[in-house]
Amino acid sequence: MTDTIAQTAMPLGALLYYPPTAPELAGILELLKADTLADWPFGTDSELAKAVALINEGLQSSDTMSEAYQRLFVGPAHLFAPPWGSVYLDKESVMFGDSTLRLRAWLAEQGIQAEPVENEPEDHIGLMLMLTAWLITNKPETLNDYLAEHLFPWVGRYIELLTEHADNSFYKGVAMLAAISIKGWKEATGVSAKEYKLYL
Repeated sequence: MTDTIAQTAMPLGALLYYPPTAPELAGILELLKADTLADWPFGTDSELAKAVALINEGLQSSDTMSEAYQRLFVGPAHLFAPPWGSVYLDKESVMFGDSTLRLRAWLAEQGIQAEPVENEPEDHIGLMLMLTAWLITNKPETLNDYLAEHLFPWVGRYIELLTEHADNSFYKGVAMLAAISIKGWKEATGVSAKEYKLYL
């Protein structure tokens, strides 16, 4: 079952990390343009059809997608769905907060050398989803702890805010696909989120 999680974690992470014009997304976007998610292991046919329809509607205008990415992930205006875990988990709602440091310490304990990304905290939603796929392949025994402690406590709230504030069909569809998938991950693993207070 973890293979199905990895199958969804990598493309979802890429969609929520890279700008829509990035070469890393080219293959994923081609699959989505094919108007099918027949191999997607989570969600009902109707849920997936709705998500794909939204994504493809957004794909009709790459300029609009790029502007939406800027608004949702970069700024300079206020981000209504910040993609960093510590903004949700830290009392001050700051980047590089205590939860980022906990994740960084956990990675070090596991002997995982995260590739540095300039000025980007390790708890960016896209990086964390792609890390999920990496853990399944390379350190599967750590997966449940990672999900319970570092991802599940805040990812649901992030997806809620992304769904609410994405003013572009593409990202509304991606948010729907993420919600479907995270629900499937929880059912597949039986992992419950460690309880942390959310500040956003």
